Amino acid sequence: MGEQDNEQVDQTLERLTEVGELPAPGQGQAPSVEAVQAECERLTGQNAELADQLLRRRADLENLRKRVERERQEVHVRAAMDAAASALPVLDGLERALAGDQSAASEFHAGVELIARQLRETLIKSGLEPIEALGRKFDPHIHEAVERVETTEHEDQTVVEEWQRGYRFRGRLLRPAMVKVAVRPESR
Repeated sequence: MGEQDNEQVDQTLERLTEVGELPAPGQGQAPSVEAVQAECERLTGQNAELADQLLRRRADLENLRKRVERERQEVHVRAAMDAAASALPVLDGLERALAGDQSAASEFHAGVELIARQLRETLIKSGLEPIEALGRKFDPHIHEAVERVETTEHEDQTVVEEWQRGYRFRGRLLRPAMVKVAVRPESR
């Protein structure tokens, strides 16, 4: 046995004496070196097992922290999406008012146009993205076809009219665009 082994044995003997597992020197028979080494190995194994458990608990805690942070961010995004979705009918109404006869009351029209622009810009800053539909290929993931029109003037499955604009919010579909889609006439 080397110097380091002797120190380890002495330390183990002291610990065992302190906890009452060994008699104090001069109070009984001293344990054999093999018994002390076996106890040392057992304690070393137990120490390794506890260290492994500690590492696993730390990893579990870190995973929990990350999951809670992701969920918190998801709740934040969902709340912002709900707020943007509730503002869309107002924006739709303003845009319909702007699409009407502009000659009747130009000052009123200019005021409504200003309000609509401010609302649109505010929503865009918060993450709202309008979906371009007119003239694009119909995509059922972002468009909702409310009417089909048979025509040869447009390519098959092309959006020819947008009834209600669709929006994404931070890359997620908030509302699909309601569109009229061109289809080729059926040959009979």
